[in-house]
Amino acid sequence: MNAYAPILVLGALGAGFAIFSVVMATLIGPKRYNRAKLQAYECGIEPTPTPAGGGRFPIKYYLTAMLFIVFDIEIVFLYPWAVSFDALGLFGLVEMLLFVLTVFVAYAYVWRRGGLEWD
Repeated sequence: MNAYAPILVLGALGAGFAIFSVVMATLIGPKRYNRAKLQAYECGIEPTPTPAGGGRFPIKYYLTAMLFIVFDIEIVFLYPWAVSFDALGLFGLVEMLLFVLTVFVAYAYVWRRGGLEWD
């Protein structure tokens, strides 16, 4: 338990500072409300009504999200593999080639569907 004591103390200090900052800002911060501050804020653009189902999103939104997830997962697996490359040997190399091939299939799908074209 002694090995984790510094981590617990640091976590407690961080949480204490965050709570203290929020409480003090609420107590002693200025409170000047007006009609403009109480309205919904959307980057200075007047909000537009949406259909009952929430509207439709273009496919590029989903393709961009999928591309981000693909590359994010690839980095998560490539970094530890690169660190322990010598210990894994030929088995690690073959497994990583299969993984990169799988990632390439997802990349080719996004490319084919037009997810990399930024019109």
